[in-house]
Amino acid sequence: MKNFEKKESNLIKLIDKVSNLQTSYSQLENATDLKAKRDILLNEKKEIEKKNQDLLKEHKYLSEKIVKLQNELRKKSEFEKKFNQDINDLNQETQSLVEEIEKWQM
Repeated sequence: MKNFEKKESNLIKLIDKVSNLQTSYSQLENATDLKAKRDILLNEKKEIEKKNQDLLKEHKYLSEKIVKLQNELRKKSEFEKKFNQDINDLNQETQSLVEEIEKWQM
């Protein structure tokens, strides 16, 4: 009978150990699953950071291009003003010459 009780006791201990192993194994699966999800999230984070850097570079390039175009536009506007002023001056000079010619013809 003692032998039977000892075997029963050993069996109960073995069942407890197996239960603990199953719990540990399921936790290990959860840990592995969590590591896989973490790795996926880290990869997504790296991709997003790379895209962010690319967008920052593109923003800087476009900002510089806008400044360059604004400067070019300002120069052209100044040139146009000067050109218009020259045309006005020539018109006035022409008008003066026409008036002088009319005076001499009279």
